[in-house]
Amino acid sequence: MTRLRAAGDDGAALAAAVEALLAALAARPGFLHGELGRSADDPSLWALVTRWDGVGSYRRGLSAADVKIAGAPVWVHALDEPGVYLTD
Repeated sequence: MTRLRAAGDDGAALAAAVEALLAALAARPGFLHGELGRSADDPSLWALVTRWDGVGSYRRGLSAADVKIAGAPVWVHALDEPGVYLTD
């Protein structure tokens, strides 16, 4: 889970950039699902949630060049906090 902050036009740009990022992630082995949500209480706060078949797939997926390129316009909005949570 990655929380992001973007308001106004930045929010619209973020939503568009996440579509490209999710398409790149979908091509990576082990990627299961991803979605973007917006806070009902604070419209400038967003959450990008992805699910993977394991932490190894997650790390390899994010290290792929096409994911780094697609993710750059998204990560600039990321809050500096932990983003990986295990459910096992």
